[in-house]
Amino acid sequence: MNNEQTAIKATYFSIVGNSCLAIIKFLAGFFGNSYALIADAIESTTDIFASFLVLFGIKYSNKPADNNHPYGHGRAEPLITFLVVGFLITSATIIAYESIINIQIAHDLPKSWTLYVLGAIIVWKEYSFRLVMKRSIESNSSSLKADAWHHRSDAITSIAAFIGIATALILGKGYESADDWAALFASGFIIYNSYLIFRPALGEIMDEHLYDDLIYDIRKVSLTVNGIVATEKCFIRKAGMKYHVDLHAIVNGKISVKDGHDLSHKLKDTLRYEIPELGHVLIHIEPN
Repeated sequence: MNNEQTAIKATYFSIVGNSCLAIIKFLAGFFGNSYALIADAIESTTDIFASFLVLFGIKYSNKPADNNHPYGHGRAEPLITFLVVGFLITSATIIAYESIINIQIAHDLPKSWTLYVLGAIIVWKEYSFRLVMKRSIESNSSSLKADAWHHRSDAITSIAAFIGIATALILGKGYESADDWAALFASGFIIYNSYLIFRPALGEIMDEHLYDDLIYDIRKVSLTVNGIVATEKCFIRKAGMKYHVDLHAIVNGKISVKDGHDLSHKLKDTLRYEIPELGHVLIHIEPN
């Protein structure tokens, strides 16, 4: 299974899971008198649309290069990540607004059985986070990583809802709004997570240097090619699931231009074979 297929499969997993949970949370919140659960359902609903955006971004970013996009369409992925962050911030704002309104309104205590629903949701969302995060690392997908953090945010909001409902049930009358305060706290955590998702995607768009480990691997593999004396400059930029490389390789200055040209192609082929996540590799030959 290639990177694109891995990412797409993980995204479909998110879409199906979030769709089922949104329905379960809304019904449990409505019949169980829990706004925290309804707020959770709102976030899961936005997560569905966000996952569809991620799916579109993954498919579009893996379109082959063309005349107008010689480096491919990979930069679409961090742009999609920005939209996903927008969905997160929107859901957090809605949850915060509704929580503040509900805090001021007297309402019944949540039903005790909603705690069992939340417990199951927390376990499932944490499992979903770990699975999707693993797939995002395997596929080098920043938008899939954002989708994984959606699952973690959902788990945290569910934990907050669990604490709020438990507090309201234990302390009884007069503490009905603990459920709403929990939802308000969860909205703040969602905003914080939005920044954690946004920052790496911004670095990707700005070609920020974040790839020391990959540079080390590139230099190590380069020295295995017979004729490469050393490596000098090495610049990396990420686009979608691929890393584009500009590498200065040092060779014996007495070899012919043709030998240097052949050596650069050999080095390029070796790098792309040994490190499959590399995209375009531009080799500049430097004489020793």
